[in-house]
Amino acid sequence: MPRYAFRIEYHGHPFSGWQRQTHVPSVQEAVETALRRLDPGLDAIAAAGRTDAGVHATGQVAHADLARDWTPFRLMEAVNYHLKPDPVAVTAVAAVTADWHARFSAIERRYLYRILVRRAPLVHDAGLAWQVRHPLDAEAMAEGARRLLGQHDFTTFRSTMCQAKSPVKTLDLAQVETRAAGPATEIRLTFHARSFLHNQIRSFAGTLERVGSGAWSPDDVSHALAARDRAACGPVAPPQGLYLTHVGYPEDPFTGS
Repeated sequence: MPRYAFRIEYHGHPFSGWQRQTHVPSVQEAVETALRRLDPGLDAIAAAGRTDAGVHATGQVAHADLARDWTPFRLMEAVNYHLKPDPVAVTAVAAVTADWHARFSAIERRYLYRILVRRAPLVHDAGLAWQVRHPLDAEAMAEGARRLLGQHDFTTFRSTMCQAKSPVKTLDLAQVETRAAGPATEIRLTFHARSFLHNQIRSFAGTLERVGSGAWSPDDVSHALAARDRAACGPVAPPQGLYLTHVGYPEDPFTGS
C-alpha cells in the first residue's frame, strides 16, 4: 500500500486536541473521516505529535497508507474538499517510503507561542493568542529563556500526566521577539528541540510571562529548572497561544531537501 505524508494546519479551538477521543471532536478524527471518504478501509493515521485541546498547528505532519496511488496534488485537493467545514487544511502531500514515519522519523519540532499585550479585548486574534493586559519586559524574558537552553532535566516544566520515559531533553532554541500588532505588542516565543515533554512549552511561556511582568527574575528561572520539582514552575500558559509550526526530517518529504 502506498504511504503518503501530509502537512496539516488547523485552528485548535473546536477540538479536544489532535488525538482521537470518544464522544469529543479531534483533529485526527476530522482528517481520518475525510480520508475514509476516499479510502473506506483506511487504518488510523499517525502524527508527529499530539497537540492539546485548543492548540493550533501550521506545520503538523501525519502519514497514512492508502489502497491506491494518488498524485500528491490531487490527494491534497480531495482531502481538503472532504474536510470542509472543519478548520483544518492539508497544505502539502508527498509520497514516502513504507518505512517513513511521521513521528519516529522526525528529528526536530518547532513551536511558537504568541502573547498579545493589550488592554482592549481581542477581536481578530481572539482564540489565537494569550492576551496579557499588563506590560511585559521582553529583554528580561529573553534572558530567562536563555537559562533554559541546552540539555537539562526538565521535570519542573513537565506535566504530572506526561508519559515520556525521561524528563531529560535538549532545547536547541529559545527565542523571544517583539513586534507591533496594531494597538498591541506581540511577544513571540519560539522553541526548537528534537522532542518536548507534555505541557513543556506552555510551562515555559507561563514562567517567562512572570519574568516579563517583574514577578520573577531570570535567576528564578534557573532556580526553578534546578529544582526538578513541578511545584517550582510558574503558571501554565493557556493553550490558545501555542502553535506547532514545523516538524523536521533528515530529508524534507515535501521539498526533497
